[in-house]
Parts: sequence; structure tokens; C-alpha cells
Amino acid sequence: MCRTEQDPDREQDATAAAFTALLEDSAEELYEHAPCGYLSTLMDGTIAKINTTLLNWLGLDRSRVVGRMRFTDLLTVGGKLYHETHFAPLLQMKGEIGGIALDIKSVDGTRMPVLVTSKVKTSDHGEPLLIRTSVFDARDRRAYEKELLRSRQVAEEARRQAEADRERLQEALAVLQQSLLPAELPQVPGLEASSYYHTASPDLLGGDFYDLFPLGTNRWAFFLGDVCGKGPQAAAITSLTRYTLRAAALHDPDPVTVLTTLNTVLHERYTSGDTRYCTAIFGVLQPDGGPVHLQLASGGHPSALIQRADGTVHYLPTPGGMLIGVLPQAEFTAARTRLLPGDTLLLYTDGLTEARTGPRRQLYGEEALQAFTTAQPPAGPKALITALAGLLAGFGDGLDDDTALLALGAPAALTSPASEDLR
Repeated sequence: MCRTEQDPDREQDATAAAFTALLEDSAEELYEHAPCGYLSTLMDGTIAKINTTLLNWLGLDRSRVVGRMRFTDLLTVGGKLYHETHFAPLLQMKGEIGGIALDIKSVDGTRMPVLVTSKVKTSDHGEPLLIRTSVFDARDRRAYEKELLRSRQVAEEARRQAEADRERLQEALAVLQQSLLPAELPQVPGLEASSYYHTASPDLLGGDFYDLFPLGTNRWAFFLGDVCGKGPQAAAITSLTRYTLRAAALHDPDPVTVLTTLNTVLHERYTSGDTRYCTAIFGVLQPDGGPVHLQLASGGHPSALIQRADGTVHYLPTPGGMLIGVLPQAEFTAARTRLLPGDTLLLYTDGLTEARTGPRRQLYGEEALQAFTTAQPPAGPKALITALAGLLAGFGDGLDDDTALLALGAPAALTSPASEDLR
């Protein structure tokens, strides 16, 4: 609709009427019924004048207040204390003070939060005459502040609870992780052994595992492997894998046969589309007081590394070994060797070689591991595991997967056998 030419005139008339109505309010009316409280006090705090708004908040009659009460009489006990120790001294020193949060109390004892601003009126000669004070209702603000504080407290309590829950979870995961590993490696006559387990994240349960156990007649079995995935399901597979390997080894310790049995168990257990698999090296060794005769088989696992007593380092190739549990029939690669006095066999999971290093976050890799091991003096399994533990710690956040290490060696000198577990 088009506006008529009279519309601007009508708007001007309405505005003028509004101003006229506003000007009809007297100064006294504006003072008495202002949206905030006003009062004037003598320099000793005696109330000389107070508006109706503040009297209504207090529930008091003017006759009971003017000339009979002081400003501090309107405050709570805490407000009085603050007024005497802070408010009044600052007002005296500066001549004005504003935005001070206090509580006033009504005749029925109800507390009302307010914001107080005061200014000293002086004579022409600068002598203080009286104090003018405005009092603003701060109930909505106080309610908001309390709600904000309550929200912060709730958030802080939730944070503390979440942190406590996380600590309990980490503790439970650590205990469960330890249950999937041997408490300590056994002492084997004519053999040195050492192990280490590095947890990449205390919030995730890894699937790396290892063990060393007797077969009887001076023969010992060992294995090390890595289950696909993390968490409770990986832990369940790890537990099944460890017990299957132990049971199969006691029945027939041939490494290829043991891994074949494990493949059958895993494949039959997980055939409903939720395929689960692992990689592993299983071996049998027989210390004879000198050279340690060793045979092993690998299923999809990184090749074992051998550090010889003369300082040379090489891998024990096991190409072609298949992942364990994927296919009903799997092929595994066997290998044999001897560990002479001073030689060390190292088994590891791929968390070590797949660590990210350098500014380009490159894979650490098998060549770097071989070079690192070559740089270490051939001082036996314990020394090698200690050096590798330091290497893993140096990767920092570049190591995002758990890593298990197991080192076995023939002692360089025939002394009392020693076994170490550095977990």
C-alpha cells in the first residue's frame, strides 16, 4: 500500500506527544520512581534522602530510614565488612567508586544482590558535603553468574570424572595387556633371553604377543606375533593364539605344524565374515652348552634378525609365509640356523619398522633396523633390547603401534644363565 502524504506529519505529531508526556514527569517523580535506587547520606553514612524504589526493595518506611539509619544498616554482615575495609576507604581516597557488588537486606531478611555506585559531593572549596549513591538491581546478573558458575562446576566435575574413568580404564587395560604376556621369561640353561613391550597408547589394547616355554628334553619353544586390530577383540584373539600355540607345540613341536594348527583354529573360529588373522614366528631351540640349534617357521611375519658375535648382522629369510587365519590352507616358511656363543636372534613386531621418522615422516624400515643393530656392540640379548628400547622411546609420536621385542642368544662365556624381562 502506498503511504499518504500525511504520514510524515502524523509521525511528527506522535513523537511530539511522547515528548510532551515525558516532560510532564517532575524531577521528583523521576527521582522517586526511577528504575534504580537512589540515596544521599551524610559523610558519616547517615541517610538523608532515599527514593521510593529503594524503600520498596527494602520493605521499609521512609520515616524509619531517613535520619535514623546509616547506609551500612541496609547491608548484610558481609557487605558491612566489605564497606568498612574496602568501599569506604576507596571512596574517601578517590571521591567516587562504581560497580561494587553488595547485598542489601529487606525487612523480612531477604537478601538482594545489587551494584552500588557512590560519589562524594563537595563544596566550592572542595570540602566533602554528602555522598550520593545509586543502587542497581543485580538479581538477574547474580542468577546468571550463579548459573555460569554452576555450569563450570558441572563441567569441571565431568572433566574430573572423565579423567578418573580414563585412569581406571588405562589401569585395567595395562593389567589385561600384562595378562597376555609372560610375567617374566624363564631362565634357560645355556641361553640368554630378554624381552620388551612398548605400548603406543595407554588407551588402546594392543595385539602383540610373545612367549618362551619348555618342551622337555632340553628343548624350548618360543614365538612372537601380532594380531590384526586393537581393543578387546584383538585381546581375545591374542589369548586364543597364545594358548593354541602352546597346546599345539606340546602335541607336535614342528614349527610348520604348529602354525598350521593355529591357522586352522583361527579360520574355523572366525568364518562368519568377521575375518581375524595374525602374523607370527614360532621356533624351537635346543641349547647344548655351546651352539644353540634353532628351527623356526614364519606366517606373514617380518624376518628374524641375527647379530653375530663378530658384529655382522643379517636377516634370516622366511619368504612366502602366509597370514595366519585368512585361508583354510596356508603355507608357512621354515628356516634353520645355529646361534654360536655371542650370537643373538632378534624377533620384533612391525610397530618398530613402521614407525614414522624425520620431517617427511618416512617409514623407519628394515634396512634402518639392520644398520642400527650393526652399530651396536655384540653384547648379548639384554644389551640389544636395552638399545632398541631407547630407539623406540626416541620415535615419540612417530610410533603409533605397539611393539614387542624378543631376543635370544648363546652366552659368549659359559656363566650362570640369565634371563631379563624389560617390560
